[in-house]
Amino acid sequence: MSPRSPFSALRWLIALLVLGGMLFLLVERAPEQSIPEPVSVPSEAPVATDTASEVFGEPLPALQSLEELDLDTPPARRGLDLQHWQTSQGTPVYYMQADELPMLDVQILFAAGASRDGELPGLAGFTNAMLNEGTGNLDAGDIAAGFERLGAQFSNSSHRDMGLLGLRTLTASDKLEPALSLFAQILAKPSFPEASLQRIREQMLAGLRYARQRPGSQASDALWSTLYAGHPYGIPPDGTEESINAITREDLQGFQQTYYSAGNAVIALVGAVDRQRAEQLAQHLADAMPQGDAAPRTPAPEPVSASTQHIDFASNQTHVLIAQQGISRDDPDYAALYLGNQILGGGGFGSRLVDEIREQRGLAYSPRSTFSAMQAPGPFYISIQTRADQAEQALDVANQVLDEFILTGPTDTELSRAKQQMLGEFPLSTASNGAIVSQLGAIGFYDLPLNYMQLFLDRVQALTTGDIRDAFARHLPASERVIITVGPPQPEPETEQDNTNSETDGDSAAQTTEGEDA
Repeated sequence: MSPRSPFSALRWLIALLVLGGMLFLLVERAPEQSIPEPVSVPSEAPVATDTASEVFGEPLPALQSLEELDLDTPPARRGLDLQHWQTSQGTPVYYMQADELPMLDVQILFAAGASRDGELPGLAGFTNAMLNEGTGNLDAGDIAAGFERLGAQFSNSSHRDMGLLGLRTLTASDKLEPALSLFAQILAKPSFPEASLQRIREQMLAGLRYARQRPGSQASDALWSTLYAGHPYGIPPDGTEESINAITREDLQGFQQTYYSAGNAVIALVGAVDRQRAEQLAQHLADAMPQGDAAPRTPAPEPVSASTQHIDFASNQTHVLIAQQGISRDDPDYAALYLGNQILGGGGFGSRLVDEIREQRGLAYSPRSTFSAMQAPGPFYISIQTRADQAEQALDVANQVLDEFILTGPTDTELSRAKQQMLGEFPLSTASNGAIVSQLGAIGFYDLPLNYMQLFLDRVQALTTGDIRDAFARHLPASERVIITVGPPQPEPETEQDNTNSETDGDSAAQTTEGEDA
């Protein structure tokens, strides 16, 4: 290794000297960190500016304490100027002007539900699903793109009582006119294209296969077929594999011409259009529909006797339904039964069923009761999902709660709380144009008074515990109660012979034990 050069050490020394000099210069030129002098406070401090006043123009009100709220006074409700007329064809029209948003909601209800299926279950739902699949030269993609381009929303659905078509659109003329024109084409001339027909058919068949894998669907089908055997409500709205495969394009066209007609429709309009414009729009829509008469009202079902049915299903849980025929939508007892059901099991936490089945015993997560009021008396039912080995106990408790409620009705405290809750929730049913148009559609379809919403609230406020008790006793006799369970196989009930053999075996065993002990 060669000896280190003296010049190398000298270079290192020079570099260190230069670096030290640079550091010295930087420190000398750095500004001194002077301590700021204290700020003198003037004897009269200026008035602080209120940020809220700058933003809102005036001070915000002080937060009101919850203790100061008057819980006995119901919250303010939206003023509703509801109006009603008929088109030249006699189609009922229900309308409310709402200028808050530049939008219009349209809903058309037809007495075209599954109760009109006749010999082809599923025909109503199949027809409704096909209405927007093509019109003349437009296919499903063209229709969807047309509504999307205009910022409009089309909707359709089918139920047991009715078939619905809906439209939400902006009211600017360059949006409203073409959106309504496209909507009218769907009403006037659906083409039922063959390709779409086969696609919808496959979707419905897939839905039937899926339903067979769900115990809830099995229980629901059994409920309707038991309560409404031989009645139009007993027709399965999703059809059967045989009926769905048998439906033809001609069947769809015939159903649409018969039941999606101007004479069988109710039109509801809510939005930023005046009365004159609303009359023009409603007439335009009625003119686009096939011209025909209203369908006859669905007849009342025949009463059924009490029965119990179990459907075997491989699952860990058992679905329990306690059901019987209930009421129609225009029944005078509707308010009493609706409010009473909120106390019994329709109001969620705080209801009797939830308290007894979930809170007290932990048998099920969300037991509930429902009145499904329809054109003809729809079902009342209690629904429970519970562990299979607890199903019998849950069923017994639910029956006891229902029997006690029918016998004694609600307490004064329960009634007061339910009224207060309903009055608090009711404004939500009119908080949006979509909610109001649904209310108007129901009023028209079920032929209720135009001021029905106010009448309903007045009736609720006047109810007594005796009114609710008597209404439940009139409509829910135990002699017509149907019980349906879906879950693991149940043990066979013991026969009298089985009991005799068990007793004999027990005596023999006791004698043997005694002999051994001796």
